[in-house]
Amino acid sequence: MAFGGGLEDKDDVVSEINMTPLVDVMLVLLIIFIITVPVMTHSVKLDLPRAQNQANIVQPQTVTISVLADGSTHWNSEAVDLATLQARLRVAAEQQPQPEVHIRGDRKVAYEHVAQAMAAAQKAGILKLGFITKPD
Repeated sequence: MAFGGGLEDKDDVVSEINMTPLVDVMLVLLIIFIITVPVMTHSVKLDLPRAQNQANIVQPQTVTISVLADGSTHWNSEAVDLATLQARLRVAAEQQPQPEVHIRGDRKVAYEHVAQAMAAAQKAGILKLGFITKPD
């Protein structure tokens, strides 16, 4: 009993796969890809103009609201009352880009005064609100 390609009986069915046609098809596909890839990446060569540009970095303005120990409120370094603070916060909320609002509360101030400043900023629509503290 021999294994392999010898066919002694003409009635036997060949149970082996012939790899030659598969290899031929793969080689043809490989040649097609080798030829078409450079054609697909071909582009028109241009001498493009040169220009220098810089990114336009817009630094948002920073507003500092200070609440002193006696409850008085300051916009940056100018003393303001609560109505003026609310009006200025509304104007600041409409600016593009919107300024960052930093609240500095004195250690001995009643929390109510700081909460009023926070509520005024929220009502005005300020998106960036932060607290300034002194590190130990």
